[in-house]
Amino acid sequence: MRASLFYRIAAVLLLLFDAGHTAGFPWSDPKWGVDIGSMRSTHFYIMGFSRTYWDFYVGFGLFVSVFFLLAVVLAWQLGGLPPEFLARMLGTRWAFALCFAAMTVLSWKYFFVIPIVFSVAIALCLTAAAWLSAKPASTPPLP
Repeated sequence: MRASLFYRIAAVLLLLFDAGHTAGFPWSDPKWGVDIGSMRSTHFYIMGFSRTYWDFYVGFGLFVSVFFLLAVVLAWQLGGLPPEFLARMLGTRWAFALCFAAMTVLSWKYFFVIPIVFSVAIALCLTAAAWLSAKPASTPPLP
């Protein structure tokens, strides 16, 4: 299989992961015993702003959604590059794969089965793509 296919699969998985994260992050079940009311009502001042833990929770959740969209675009664009250009992007290819390997570890430690499965699948696709994108025998110079 070609690296481009793995990047495109990763992009689709990332888009689904992002959609699930964005739709699900502020949701909680009362059976969990989480006191969202205190998260929303307890204000503190930080650097001149009145904030709550709920503000931080929502804000960082949306940050993650935005970064997932960036990852979707990056994976899709990497999948569309000619092999000779992709071969020159060693640092980008492996940093992207290692980022999602780290996210897999964090998902395993802090989350549940759905984010773990998505993180593993994405990390495997990005690792396979990075591996398959090794420098071709003769690489023409970049324009």
